[in-house]
Amino acid sequence: MFRELDLTRYTLDLPALIHAVSYVVLAVAASLLIHSAVFALLRRIAARTETGADDLVVAKLHAPSRWAILAVGISLVAQVDSWVAYFWLGVSKFVVPALLGWMAFAIVRAFALVLDIRAEAQEELAAARSQRTRIAILSRTATFIIVFITVGLMLLGIPGVRQVGVTLMASAGLAALAVGAAAQPALKSLIAGLQMAITEPVRIGDLVVVDGFTGRIEEIRMSFVVVRMWDERAAIVPTSRLLDTSFENWSRVSEKLSGPVFLHLDPATEVAPIRAEFERFLEQQPEWDHRMGTLVMTEAHPESIELRLGMSSNSIGDLFALRSRVREHMLDWLRREMPDALLRHRLEVEAANARVRP
Repeated sequence: MFRELDLTRYTLDLPALIHAVSYVVLAVAASLLIHSAVFALLRRIAARTETGADDLVVAKLHAPSRWAILAVGISLVAQVDSWVAYFWLGVSKFVVPALLGWMAFAIVRAFALVLDIRAEAQEELAAARSQRTRIAILSRTATFIIVFITVGLMLLGIPGVRQVGVTLMASAGLAALAVGAAAQPALKSLIAGLQMAITEPVRIGDLVVVDGFTGRIEEIRMSFVVVRMWDERAAIVPTSRLLDTSFENWSRVSEKLSGPVFLHLDPATEVAPIRAEFERFLEQQPEWDHRMGTLVMTEAHPESIELRLGMSSNSIGDLFALRSRVREHMLDWLRREMPDALLRHRLEVEAANARVRP
């Protein structure tokens, strides 16, 4: 690049070089001053509003806008100074696309944060999860597109890469096949992510069962979904798998859920006292939402019977706690009040020997 520079003209013209440096310094100082004044005004305006969304937008745009206004100032100086124009033309091929991409990325991130805050403020949990899922997927899709275009524009500034691009365009058929084959996994993930945002089979915060893993959807990305289990383990599930196979979503419509506790007892057990104790204990539990509270006999075999104690709660976590508490209480009550109802598969050797002794 420097071979095009006339060394006899520029290296010996020291005053011109000093003027160029002076112009650049003045442009940088003026750009920083204008940027500080503009953002000071924006912060005052944002501080007067009740919501904190505009504060987030201003904070996210502060750094990229500062560098962008510096680039604008130097480009203006390049219009009047040949030294600055020479160096700026070489650098601007990379700086301008990078700054534009940074600005677009900052705008996407700022608006994603604003929409996420508004989604969390909603009272309806299902609608909030739906909005957060769409925001996460669409913002990542926009980020991927911004990065792809930015890198492409920066690479086009390199003469060798541009020549390769022209060669590939000349052989468009072969290039299309090669690019299509190489980009198939990325395009599949991109399409699966967009389909996930539109159809919403799962949302951030849903409780799901996938491939034997039970947990909450913690994060949804273009290529995979993170399922956080109760013991803090994380299962990484490909996004396409959630669209191609069946899975359970326990909170698809609402967090309200019902669940059973099973008791296997002796066939001679009287059921009415157990039902009365179950209903009495259930009335005292704050997790019960009074939608469902029934005890029915679901199985009857010669050696045992099965009682199903159904209950419901407003959230999945409350239901788990309620079922655990009911299970513990009913077994303890049976041991104290109706010990003959519990099944025994033990050899009572001493009692048997006592019965057969003369």
